[in-house]
Amino acid sequence: MTRRLGGPTRAASVLGIVGVLGLLTAMAGCTWLFPDPVPTGDVAASSLSRDSDPSVSGDDLTTLVAGNSAFAFDLLHELTADAENLFYSPFSVSAALAMLYAGAEVDTEQQMADALHFDLGHDALHAGFNRLDLDLNARGTIELPYEGEGFELNVVNAAWGQRGYSFLGDYLDVLAVNYGAGLRLLEFADDPEGSRETINDWVGEQTNDRIVDLLPPGSIGPLTRLVLTNAVYFNAPWLKTFDPAQTTPGAFHLLDGSTATVPMMRQQSTFAYANWDGGKAVELPYNGNTLSMVVLVPDRGSFDAFESELDAARFEGIVSSFDDRWVHLQLPAFEAACDLSLVEPLTALGMTDAFDATADFSGIDGTHELFVSDVLHKAWVSVDETGTEAAAATAVIVVGGGVSTPATLTIDRPFLFVIRDIPTGTILFVGRVLDPA
Repeated sequence: MTRRLGGPTRAASVLGIVGVLGLLTAMAGCTWLFPDPVPTGDVAASSLSRDSDPSVSGDDLTTLVAGNSAFAFDLLHELTADAENLFYSPFSVSAALAMLYAGAEVDTEQQMADALHFDLGHDALHAGFNRLDLDLNARGTIELPYEGEGFELNVVNAAWGQRGYSFLGDYLDVLAVNYGAGLRLLEFADDPEGSRETINDWVGEQTNDRIVDLLPPGSIGPLTRLVLTNAVYFNAPWLKTFDPAQTTPGAFHLLDGSTATVPMMRQQSTFAYANWDGGKAVELPYNGNTLSMVVLVPDRGSFDAFESELDAARFEGIVSSFDDRWVHLQLPAFEAACDLSLVEPLTALGMTDAFDATADFSGIDGTHELFVSDVLHKAWVSVDETGTEAAAATAVIVVGGGVSTPATLTIDRPFLFVIRDIPTGTILFVGRVLDPA
């Protein structure tokens, strides 16, 4: 693995996107960042500014997106064992953990790279996340040549550190230059609950209060040293909206053979559509035609088999097979919220050392005392006739074409969906709907 940290020690801290990493360790052996009291809310930042136009090759960006997509479906397989309806932001998790990865060393570094499919050297990886972050945030600032309102997409990072704790300057430089995350100083040791509320308030503000209490009571303690947070908020109208007058109750067939009655939206229009041996798919673009929802509908009786085999290559194969078709579409309106701990899934994917005393995050503070106690993730989504609103946040707590034959698609059985950025192929959200009722 190519390293880029090292050199003189400097103090500061870091915060991420839809991800919070709480780093806890003992105070012994650490120098104080500020010898004098500093009011809560002060920021200790790198002297470097964020690179607003990182140089990232097309090949490196493709490699980063491919790795993130592979992780998105690896995580899906680990999460579905214990969940029915499911919704999460793999991009948020990847971005938050990338900030932690900047300080990982030796075996911990390699395990994270393997589990998260970080297939670039550190410099290229962090520059790539910066490029994606900037590109995604720019989607909502483009004047759209379409009717109706544009969409909102905000990706934001932040870092929170224990006042007086020492962090390596090179680590803080990576966070500042590539993630726009300066260190916000809090009193984890003297006021853990107040610090927790401050971070939760920030997450709520960044997600339009769709994600609240990301950090539950007791998650921040006197030994917390660093919390990395990432937040993603998305609110977009469909490019082709559904007429609410056409929404009527419809039957949705559950995996156990029973049915539920759900509000079924209806429209007829041209969509990108695929019909493969074993299922169907449709892509619903959002206004601006740069993001879309891809809905994957396996044939009845084959949902479990399809889901178990779904990976980035299979998904890309389906997307590449899309043709424009006139579709008689029926889609349930639904809302879902998920509150997840990702320690077990990440451990199962091979990221083992990070969660115990064998962890090596010496690239953060120069010691071997930091390890992750939890990775918390919350996500929420609402889909209706007008469009989609979605939000997510992650917390990692470390202690010490042409029109052809019409097609009909009634989504009346369990399905998966992916919200993706079309130009880069970045997967922002992944969902699983077994019972929209």
